[in-house]
Amino acid sequence: MATNKELYAEWCRTQQDIPVFLQAWWLTGVCAGKEWDVLFSKDEAGEIRAALPYLIRKRLGMRYIIMPQETQIGGMWVRKDLQDDTETIAAICRDFVEQLREMKLWYYYQQYPIGSPCPAQMKQSGFAVKERQTYRINELTDLDSVINRFSKNKKRQLQKALSLHADFEMSDEEFYHFHEECLRAQGKEINYTREFFLVIYRKAVKEQAGQIIRIQNADGVTVAAVFVVWDEKTLYYLIPCYHPQYKDSGASALLALEAIKFARGKAACFDFEGSMIPGVANHYKQFGSVKTKYYSVRKYYHPIFAVALLVNWFRNRKFV
Repeated sequence: MATNKELYAEWCRTQQDIPVFLQAWWLTGVCAGKEWDVLFSKDEAGEIRAALPYLIRKRLGMRYIIMPQETQIGGMWVRKDLQDDTETIAAICRDFVEQLREMKLWYYYQQYPIGSPCPAQMKQSGFAVKERQTYRINELTDLDSVINRFSKNKKRQLQKALSLHADFEMSDEEFYHFHEECLRAQGKEINYTREFFLVIYRKAVKEQAGQIIRIQNADGVTVAAVFVVWDEKTLYYLIPCYHPQYKDSGASALLALEAIKFARGKAACFDFEGSMIPGVANHYKQFGSVKTKYYSVRKYYHPIFAVALLVNWFRNRKFV
């Protein structure tokens, strides 16, 4: 008998509009070595009408659902033909709320897809819903029009970057070590392992849904790089990194431009992939992008878990 994950992988193959972060192959990568599974909501005929894939963690007797690393969205995905049916959406959410209750969780947290009708329904069921934001360029057809919307500052940076060039030859190992080096130069540590990145990169490449883009100077030195992923509709600027030694070279502006140009052959929309930090949001806004809302859904089933999260924050240890 097929497992829920196997059923979900097959269902994903029939639902072409499922975002990359909800695809079974992506979850297999970002949850490698961890436990993930899927809840289903089915109609009276036994057909899947919605799915809720999740990463579950266990610590000190606590069971909780959280977002995997480097994964912008999760939560419920409702079949496209049902997404405008308010009554069915409400029934689907009630179904999942009951299934989550039966799991005897301590905590639940997921970030739902842009435009999802589910957060409003979950709020009515006692879940806390919070607005998040990302920045998107929704029309990529006319590149000149896209560039014309860049701020004067970004256009000046592109002028500085005339001696730089982009290529697509950087390996996964090189990218990881470059990101480590960039963060180390800023006094920071990388928050994902080499093994984690190699797995998600290689899975994305296998699915023809991932690419590393790098920027080099005239001496062949890498000054910036980004790992992008995409689905049928959107390309995500997932992991950008810039070496602080070359911050005045215009590399960050050129990197974004090259990723936008690359996106035009892959998807209709370019997503800067989450921008809740004011300085980062301002950087992305200057590319003429549009602030786009999406929502997180949270529930504390045990109040003590809120205390555990606070203690964990003070100790700087992650519940992942």
